[in-house]
Amino acid sequence: MPRQRRTAVIGAGIAGLAMARELHREGIEVVVFEKGDDLGGTWNYDPRIDSDPTGLEPTREVVHSSVYLSLRTNLPRQIMGFVDYPFREDEDGDRRTFPGHKEVLRFVKEFAEEFGLRGLVRFGSEVVRVERVGTGLWLVEWKTKRSEEVLVSKEMFEAVVVCNGHFTQPRVPTIPGIEKWPGYQIHSHNYRVPETFRDKVVVIIGFAASAFDISRDVAKVAKEVHVASRSSEVMVMKVPNHDNIWQHKMVKYVTEESLVAFEDGSSIHADVMFYCTGYTYHFPFLETNGIVTIEDNRVGPLYKHVFPPSLAPSLSFIGLTEKDIIFQMTDLQCKWVARVLSGKVQLPSEKEMMASVEEYYQQMEKNGYPKHTTHHLHFKEVEYCNWLAAEAGLPPVEDWKERMYVESIKSVFSMKDNYRDQWDDAYWDAIIKEASLSKCRI
Repeated sequence: MPRQRRTAVIGAGIAGLAMARELHREGIEVVVFEKGDDLGGTWNYDPRIDSDPTGLEPTREVVHSSVYLSLRTNLPRQIMGFVDYPFREDEDGDRRTFPGHKEVLRFVKEFAEEFGLRGLVRFGSEVVRVERVGTGLWLVEWKTKRSEEVLVSKEMFEAVVVCNGHFTQPRVPTIPGIEKWPGYQIHSHNYRVPETFRDKVVVIIGFAASAFDISRDVAKVAKEVHVASRSSEVMVMKVPNHDNIWQHKMVKYVTEESLVAFEDGSSIHADVMFYCTGYTYHFPFLETNGIVTIEDNRVGPLYKHVFPPSLAPSLSFIGLTEKDIIFQMTDLQCKWVARVLSGKVQLPSEKEMMASVEEYYQQMEKNGYPKHTTHHLHFKEVEYCNWLAAEAGLPPVEDWKERMYVESIKSVFSMKDNYRDQWDDAYWDAIIKEASLSKCRI
């Protein structure tokens, strides 16, 4: 008879809700712990920011969401849904192909409503400790606030799934002289609206989607915006069609006179240092006696980015992978984990899982990928997705989704303004229609 483990899920964002649905489908008792008072995780826009705008102060007051007011998705809505729950258009909502964050939150809440997930969530419950107790049991400790009183509670579970997201703990580069630089420093996690930067000279570090979007948003009010990057592909120039945006090589050093010197030999005097430099994985509540570690943004060892071999299947992580079709990937991971916890799918032995992890690390090193990119799929997302789909008893992912994903990523890095609104909807509608007809003929 299949084994069904009472399971704690940490977080009620995309990953936590998808995980709750799959566990519920398998008949597994599930409790979802959510620190906030609503569903949606990082997709819940919050105008507040951390008490430390760089996000480095350990004792800072933390705001979970990293969403800024103007944020739109980087992927088209056609690939923003789950495997069996598409991201539909709402007649009264944001019907753009690349919708804003409010539309994503609407999708999340509709998903939770349709599958009755809200009743599985304990809101206002911040998990502060997860620790293995004995064999096969986990102690989950959480705190809740009632008026001025903080209540601490504990409960035992047979399995824990970590779904707390990874867009809250900022990663900030080390810049020579920054400790004496007098300007204002902020990480993109704490960006909300551009007005703060009116008439300022702003240096933005980064070369990914957030740096692209925020530089354009801030440039509407700033005096100057200078985008600096370590990327070898960056072209040192004034950005076409913008009077006040320049691109540079990485910041070389800064001085107490507000000087910012770039590796391309140029320099400016700036008011703001803006870090669009990504995030680090952060599980302050998790105690595994050193079995699971985070080193240079590598969470490990994890079999297929999900299960620590020596703690599997009772501990798992959802949504750590990057450079992928994130909602689809998350959904497939959840389906696999739920089938494992129900006993329908068996994991390899601990020795075999560890061998797989070591082989993956060795292949990364051979290909020249640095450790901090461990959970990037390096354009092997199709192979990984199809492996997950097979474990979940599903057919391979449709080819058109991968084609659309690759094309949308190319658009992000094209540095073309308004690429979202220049998307060729008719072309992709035809591709999807043909794929659907071919599937029917089969």
